[in-house]
Amino acid sequence: MPKFNPDFWEVPVPPEYFEQFSTEDYLRYQPFVDAHTNEYRAKQQQVLQQIRQIIGNELTAQQARCVQLYFYEGKTQEEIGNILGIRRRVVSQHLFGVTRNGKQVGGAIKKIRKRCRRLGIQL
Repeated sequence: MPKFNPDFWEVPVPPEYFEQFSTEDYLRYQPFVDAHTNEYRAKQQQVLQQIRQIIGNELTAQQARCVQLYFYEGKTQEEIGNILGIRRRVVSQHLFGVTRNGKQVGGAIKKIRKRCRRLGIQL
């Protein structure tokens, strides 16, 4: 009896089963948006530009720097803390906010999302 890997289950299907379908059946899936079209790229650039403006206008200087390092430069929270001379926990609070008295406060991501909703930008 073959051993099964619980992380990957494979169900054997006889090849004849697939012969009953036409080629068009395999091609029915259409991605929601074709990421290679000029229209998609233009929309993406427009949204990124709006987000850059939000970062520059709506966030504190420290939040903006954390967002820049974390999302654009791919730094870890620990690395950002070392660069800015602050603790990793403070970097996390700048990016994602903190819960105080049961209420979520602060956080660059929350501010960006809130502003995007007001502007009708879908992320």
